[in-house]
Amino acid sequence: MTTRWLTAEEQRAWRAYIAATHLLEDAIDRQLQQEAGMPHLYYSILANLSEVPDRRLRMTDLAEKSKITRSRLTYAVTRLEKDGLVRREGCPSDKRGSTAVLTDEGMTVLERTAPGHVETVRAAIFDHLTPEQVRQMEEISAGIVRALEGDGSETAREDVPWRRRSSSPCT
Repeated sequence: MTTRWLTAEEQRAWRAYIAATHLLEDAIDRQLQQEAGMPHLYYSILANLSEVPDRRLRMTDLAEKSKITRSRLTYAVTRLEKDGLVRREGCPSDKRGSTAVLTDEGMTVLERTAPGHVETVRAAIFDHLTPEQVRQMEEISAGIVRALEGDGSETAREDVPWRRRSSSPCT
């Protein structure tokens, strides 16, 4: 097999992307640690739960929304549980499954932290982009996600950890 090396332009784009994502994740983590004492991943879990009915989601579905492995999610939810921000409940339709529920305290922390988080994201990204660049950013990012996850059809990638889910529903 012949290696398809990156062109000079692709190499510059790749390195710019890596630098931007590392610096952005650092800026967001610093802001969230200062304001809420939690990393970006934990904030994202709270945000994902806040956006669904009854602020509850089956753990496998939350792993998919969060784009992380189930084991990493279990670790994070355990920490959030200790802080009283999330609780776990059994799944009545599948005794092996569990549901993560955003507590009132978790919602309060999220509501208190969200304005600073949004300002950090805006200052780091959107204040520096034109509306056309924002559209391009969405299009490019969505294309990368489709390539990594599959398109939802029979060609969807089953090797992505959050794709391995139980078929039984849990409400």
